[in-house]
Amino acid sequence: MRRIWICAAVSLTVTACGRGGDFDATGTFEATEVVVSAEAAGRILCFDAEEGDVLGAGRQVGAIDTVQLYLQKLQMERQRASVRSGRPDISKQASSLREQIAKQQTERRRVESLLRDGAATAKQLDDIDAQLRVLNGQLDALLSTLENNALSIDENSSAIELQIAQIEDRLAKCRIASPIGGTVLAKYAEAGELASVGKPLMKVADLEHMHLRAYFTSDQLAGLELGQRVTVTADFGGEQQVDYPGRIVWIASESEFTPKTIQTRDSRANLVYAVKIAVENDGKLKIGLYGEVRLDD
Repeated sequence: MRRIWICAAVSLTVTACGRGGDFDATGTFEATEVVVSAEAAGRILCFDAEEGDVLGAGRQVGAIDTVQLYLQKLQMERQRASVRSGRPDISKQASSLREQIAKQQTERRRVESLLRDGAATAKQLDDIDAQLRVLNGQLDALLSTLENNALSIDENSSAIELQIAQIEDRLAKCRIASPIGGTVLAKYAEAGELASVGKPLMKVADLEHMHLRAYFTSDQLAGLELGQRVTVTADFGGEQQVDYPGRIVWIASESEFTPKTIQTRDSRANLVYAVKIAVENDGKLKIGLYGEVRLDD
C-alpha cells in the first residue's frame, strides 16, 4: 500500500512539473446564468422550453393563466367609457348663450345708430348694456361649471387608465420569457402546475460569451490590465487541448486565500487575485471545464 501511494505521488509530481511552465494561471470556465422565476401566480398554461433549447432574449416560451386579469381589464375599460360618456360638450352647451349675446350686440349697434339719429333713447341703450352684462355673467358661470365638471371627469378617467395600465403590466408578467439569450440549463416546472410569485421556472445561461475565472498571485498583478489580450487553453482531458483568444474584463480588488480554508501565517504566500477573462465559445466550452492562461508577450 505504501508503494502505491509513493507511485501516485511521484506521478502527480511529474505531471505538475511537466505542465508548470506552460501557463501563468489556471481556473474554470463560467457563464452568465439567470434563474427565470414566475412574476405572477396562477396555473401554468403552457411551457415549451426544454433543457438544451437555445432561446433568444425576450422570446416567450410559456404563459400563466390570465383569465381573471383579462376580465378585470375589460371591466375597467367599460368603467372608463362610462365616465367619459358623461363629459360635457362645452361648446354645444354654451352655444345658446353665445347666440343671445351676439343678438344683443347686434341690437346694441342698431340702437346706437338710431340714437345718433335721435330715433332712440339713452335708456334703450342702457337696457341693452345691462342685458349684455347679465348674459356674459351667465356665460362665465356656465363655462366655469362645465370646465370643472370636464376636469373632474378627465381626472377620474386618468385614474381608471392607470388601473388599466397596472393590469396590463400584470398581464405582461404572465408571460414566461428569458431576459437573456442563452441555453436552458435546467427546467423546474411543467405546464399544468401552479406557479407562485418568485417560483423558479428555468435556468438559462449565455454559453456563447463565456469567461474563465483564473487566479493570479500578487507578483503577477503588475503584468495585468483590463482589456489585455491573453491566450486561454481549454483542457478537454488527455491530449485534447484547444487554444482560444481571451481578454481580461475584470480583476478582483481584494485577494483571497487558496485554498480558502487555510488562513494561517504560513499560507499568506498563497494569496491570489481572481481575474475574469472573456472567451468566445465555439460550442465546445462547457461550464466548469478546466482552463489555463498564458500572458501574451
